[in-house]
Amino acid sequence: MGVAGCGKSSLGLALTQALRLPLIEGDDHHSPASRAKMSEGIALTDADREGWLTTLGQLLQAHPQGAVLTCSALKKAYRDRLRAACPPLRFAFLEIGRAEAEVRVKARAQTHFFSAALVESQFATLESPAGEPGVLTLDAGLPLSTLAQQTCAWLALQEVA
Repeated sequence: MGVAGCGKSSLGLALTQALRLPLIEGDDHHSPASRAKMSEGIALTDADREGWLTTLGQLLQAHPQGAVLTCSALKKAYRDRLRAACPPLRFAFLEIGRAEAEVRVKARAQTHFFSAALVESQFATLESPAGEPGVLTLDAGLPLSTLAQQTCAWLALQEVA
């Protein structure tokens, strides 16, 4: 989880390969109206995210053996909603600075619907999950292989606890 450009999709894919779990790409489940808003630089509201969060919760429930979900989950209420749908859910929070997130989002402008104009709103909406149970905070600037390794090691410790 984290703001746009933090590397959610890249880490999610690496984790699906390492953990041999299916990937649920959150961006694939936004409504056409929400995608249109984001591509026009209009931030989503809680109401816009309502159906999306319901769908993501249902998809998690459809994979009782586990899955990797990539989604922003910027607010605690969103994370709590996903936790309610899937109580053993854990979050890997990819922490990134505003300037770096903007650079990354601009670099993918030709291949992704999300407008770089929305990076600021992502940071304004973000409620840090630091201190919440079941959250690992990662430095999004680290190499992908390191992020995957740290996440897999943390998840293994969660299973033991």
